[in-house]
Amino acid sequence: MTAGHWLYFLGIVVVVITMVMRRNVLIPCILFTFLLGWSYLGSFSQGIQTIFNASIVAGSDLLGIFMIIGLMVALLKSLSATGADELMVIPLKRLMVGPFISYLVVAGSTLIVSLFFWPTPAVPLVGALLAPAAIQMGLSPMLAAMAVALAGQGLALGGDVIIQGAPGLTAAAAGVPTELVTFKGGVLSLIAGVVALTLAYVWGRRDVTRFMPGQAATGVDPAAGVKNWTPGERSKGRTLLLLLGISMAYVIFALFRYDLRGGDASAMLGGVALLVAVIASLFVRGRNGLDVMADYLADGLVFAFRVMGPIIPIAGFFFLGNPEASAKILGEGAPGYLFDLGQMAAEVIPPTGFLAAFGLLLVGLLTGLDGSGFSGLPLVGTLAGAMAAGDANVAATLGAIGQLGAIWAGGGTLVAWCSLVAVAGIIGVPVLELVRRNFAPVMIGLSVATVVAVLFMM
Repeated sequence: MTAGHWLYFLGIVVVVITMVMRRNVLIPCILFTFLLGWSYLGSFSQGIQTIFNASIVAGSDLLGIFMIIGLMVALLKSLSATGADELMVIPLKRLMVGPFISYLVVAGSTLIVSLFFWPTPAVPLVGALLAPAAIQMGLSPMLAAMAVALAGQGLALGGDVIIQGAPGLTAAAAGVPTELVTFKGGVLSLIAGVVALTLAYVWGRRDVTRFMPGQAATGVDPAAGVKNWTPGERSKGRTLLLLLGISMAYVIFALFRYDLRGGDASAMLGGVALLVAVIASLFVRGRNGLDVMADYLADGLVFAFRVMGPIIPIAGFFFLGNPEASAKILGEGAPGYLFDLGQMAAEVIPPTGFLAAFGLLLVGLLTGLDGSGFSGLPLVGTLAGAMAAGDANVAATLGAIGQLGAIWAGGGTLVAWCSLVAVAGIIGVPVLELVRRNFAPVMIGLSVATVVAVLFMM
């Protein structure tokens, strides 16, 4: 290991300790980014430049998430001018009869959408449309955010049984059939998800008893139902609600018709949201809508960057762990410190049994710390194939375990610099607190799934 690898490892340890102490990790990440740049480039001044360059690379990667947050907040602000946002959640109130049922509805809806389209479009759809109704029924914003994250970016994406992007990568690297990894990964992710979602609600019940719906911190207050709307405003609100329904139906149709996934799906949803906001502004405000729309968009983007902005330098540090991103920051040939550490850890893992399974889980978790999840799948798949010594069943099981670690961490539920920022931003909770609250349920869920895999699948 080079000095840079030791610095990166020390940085991860300091970040984890800082999070355990319930403090913000921004300053440690900035300092270790500087030290890594100084160490690798051999120049104090270039080390300082590394801080900025890492933030630029991270910001470019996260800009799509920030835009989705801003556009959805702008859309809700344009709808709230006529009370359309209140009308939107009235049918859901009949279904969400209490905090627990609301929690199940939010988690179930996120799971269904995420299975077919990945969590990227599911987060703004559920976060903006269903979460406000759940919060009005007494579910705390934090539990709503956990339901979305654990069901979508954990349970659904961890198995990825419909689209099969994740198991396809893992299986190809491990040299086993995709359907074998898909089945095992789906079962294990279901086990981890049920355990994590159950523990999250049980441990979060105190938030339900303490939370008052008016305390929500989202960009658009879900409990802002105190205004008496005029008949004209109500009529416009119903018209806008119809427009929103048609627009969302078109989004779903387009996702199926044109096979849109991931970033393409987000682009479709974001573009439709912006167009609906423009139409709503002109419909309600007339010529004044030209100015009002600019205010809505500015408010949405300001909200997104105010809540999520500190994540950019944090992501910059962890991007140094990915070989591709590290090369953009430090120059061609720069090492991916995190991936190197994962490979070193794998070399000391025994090939079978509990140690092998939990070792692959650890490697997956490490690779997921870069905030991607998918980037570590070739590594865990290759390691699983090598450790299985030609046994396809063992290789598929170990690969599925590593896949769960990588996706649940970086896909993600355990790092604040992945798409988890969209969950926190749209629902309106601190993203680092969301990570802390996710940690114990997720780790217990993954551990239970790993034990089941060793006992019944290998």
